[in-house]
Amino acid sequence: MTDTMWLEQAVALAVRNVNNGGGPFGAIILRDGILLGTGQNRVTRDLDPSAHAEIVAIRSACKEADSFSLAGCTLYTSCEPCPMCLATALWARLDRVVYAADRDDAAKGGFDDRAFYDLFGTGRANEHHDWPTKVDELRIPQAYDPFDAWLAKQDRTDY
Repeated sequence: MTDTMWLEQAVALAVRNVNNGGGPFGAIILRDGILLGTGQNRVTRDLDPSAHAEIVAIRSACKEADSFSLAGCTLYTSCEPCPMCLATALWARLDRVVYAADRDDAAKGGFDDRAFYDLFGTGRANEHHDWPTKVDELRIPQAYDPFDAWLAKQDRTDY
């Protein structure tokens, strides 16, 4: 199947989700043409602000692949991933993300994607005076202790 065909399926998932009371987002993850996971927006259904279609699909694909890494995979999504979903795609090591609608389309649909992209474009978290959520660094002497423990652990699984 082509990119267009997979995107059409992601969009169809999104439309079905709306018809079932969910948000207008759908996602599919493939590796070597094999479907590993799908996701639909479940924010309101699950009362989980992180249950975006892309993240649901990533969780599903990781379980199917029995790995936290989705290297070699492509994410097809009905809309450009928001910053949270894009960061998750980066953490999952996806090779590629292909989307249909963009952040401006999402904004026209009443979603904050554009605003969040603009917000993150303003600078680092400690330069967030215009952010609606206050973010403060409070450096304590033990702040690096978890990383010391991690680096000292000989049998750790790097990611």
